[in-house]
Amino acid sequence: MNYIKQLNEEILIEKAARILFQELGPVEALRFLNIPRKKRMESVKRHRAWQEGLTKNQFFDEVFDENN
Repeated sequence: MNYIKQLNEEILIEKAARILFQELGPVEALRFLNIPRKKRMESVKRHRAWQEGLTKNQFFDEVFDENN
């Protein structure tokens, strides 16, 4: 079994920020860090929205079709 060592969060953030600033420069790095995240829909609402757009018979055919 392969063992993967993870960096602690402080070192990870420090290295990532250093690389980001080196590669993009300070203005673009700060611009990237300040990009607003899209707000995630709460999971139950997201699931209900998915269900509303679902065609039951088509979904069952895709999931339970023995030829797939």
